[in-house]
Amino acid sequence: MSNKPKNVVEYYVLCNKLKSLIRKGWLDWKVDKERLESVAEHVYGVQMLALAIYSEYEYDIDISKVIMMLAIHELEEIIIKDQTAWDISKEEKNIIGHKAIEDILKNLNLKETFKNLILEFDEKTTKESIFAYMCDKLECDIQSKIYEEENKECVDLSIESQKENKSYFDERVIDLLSKKITWSEMWLKFGRINNNYDENFNEISSYVQKNKIF
Repeated sequence: MSNKPKNVVEYYVLCNKLKSLIRKGWLDWKVDKERLESVAEHVYGVQMLALAIYSEYEYDIDISKVIMMLAIHELEEIIIKDQTAWDISKEEKNIIGHKAIEDILKNLNLKETFKNLILEFDEKTTKESIFAYMCDKLECDIQSKIYEEENKECVDLSIESQKENKSYFDERVIDLLSKKITWSEMWLKFGRINNNYDENFNEISSYVQKNKIF
């Protein structure tokens, strides 16, 4: 008997762990919601966002490649868990993340194909990887607005509440919150300032900020 069934099931079971791994950013900000978004839900959401943006805007990209890239871009978190930019440097995360990827994909015949897609996503030098990266960041921005529309007081922005939240003390975040904007407005503006969105992604982000969406 071949190892194919075993390889399929073992890989699926590993990926299944992302269904119960809660996104670290929401935990850091202590979002007041009974059930917070898991990494697996983020993976689904960002793929659906990518399809919608590709549908409505003219991008000269291989969307099938983008969707596959987004389907596996968080695999490392099965082992290293979800870590934000305030927890670990990009360089260090790539080192431990890529090592984790090697272990997760080791028994799959297409491991090199999948690994190369993840490396391409991380390097952000191709049209597809840049588009995928912007979708990954914008999905998070939009999710913050959904949380806030569900409960306008979903995040307590007091220093006492956020004293253990490293992102709260980022100079860019402090500057935005000093303008007396809401938590989701801060998140959306932060995304536009720091993620190098193109004009289409900026347009979507601005729309989300100005309109009720949920």
